[in-house]
Amino acid sequence: MSAPKLYVVATPIGNLADLSPRAQQILAEVDLVAAEDTRHTGRLLQHFNIKATLISVHDHNERQRAELIIDRLSQGQQIALVSDAGTPLISDPGFVLVRAVRDAGFEVSPVPGCCAFVAALSASGMPSDRFSFEGFLPSKSGARQQALGALAEATQTLIFYESTHRIVDSLKDMAQTLGPNRFVLIARELTKTFETIKGAPVSELIEWIEADTNQQRGEFVVIVQGAAQRADTGISAEAERILDLLAAELPPKRAAALAAEISGANKKALYQMLLDKKA
Repeated sequence: MSAPKLYVVATPIGNLADLSPRAQQILAEVDLVAAEDTRHTGRLLQHFNIKATLISVHDHNERQRAELIIDRLSQGQQIALVSDAGTPLISDPGFVLVRAVRDAGFEVSPVPGCCAFVAALSASGMPSDRFSFEGFLPSKSGARQQALGALAEATQTLIFYESTHRIVDSLKDMAQTLGPNRFVLIARELTKTFETIKGAPVSELIEWIEADTNQQRGEFVVIVQGAAQRADTGISAEAERILDLLAAELPPKRAAALAAEISGANKKALYQMLLDKKA
C-alpha cells in the first residue's frame, strides 16, 4: 500500500472467524484505524494480534474527525474505517466522513465482508430479486405505524433492523398496520452461538417470541414479505386492512359498510372482496 486512501472495512457481526484475510492485512498495515468504539475494535484487533493506532469516529464527532482524517490523508497516510460490527455506513456512522473524503479528492476503497441484513436475506427464503432496506423503524409506536403504513402496499421484500428493547412492540405494530397474516421473519444473533432464524405470519411470530424471553434478546434483522400483487380493484391496502379487522368482529355487510365509511372505498366492492375471500 502506498497512495493515500480511506479503506471502508467490514468486520464480523459475531463470529470473529468471518474477518477476511484481506481485512486483517489492511488493518495491520494502515497508519490509522477510525473506529465507532475504540474499545470494541481494540478487542477485535487484539484477537488477531494486530497493533494499530485507533481514533474514535461516531455520530457525535464525525464532522470534526473528517477534518483530521483528511489532514492525515494529505500527509500521504492510509486509514481504515470500521464500525462495531458489519459494514460501516449501513445504519452506522461513516456517511459524513466518506462524503468529505471523496469531496476532498481522495480515494475511498471498500473491503467487503459481513453485513447483517444481507446475511439474513440470504438465509430467509424470502424473495431477493427486489428488496428495500429501511434501517431502524422509529422508536415511538405512532411514528412506527406511520412509517409502516407508508410501506404497506410495497410489493418488494422489506428489511429492518430492530433492538432487543423494541422487537415485540415493533412486531405488534406490524400486525396492526400490515395485517396479522403478513409473513415476517426475524434473524437474531446471526453467526453467534444462539443464532435464531424464525419466520411465520406475524401474529404467530408474536405469540412465539412472547412465550420465550430468550428470543427477545440480541440484535435483530426483521424481514417482511412484500404486499401481494393484485388486480386493480380500486381498494387500497389500507382499506383492505380496515375491512379485515372489522370482518373479524362483524357480519360481512356491516363490516363492508363501516370500512367504506372509514376509508372512502366503495361499499359494494368491499363486500364483494369479503365474499371472494370466503369463497
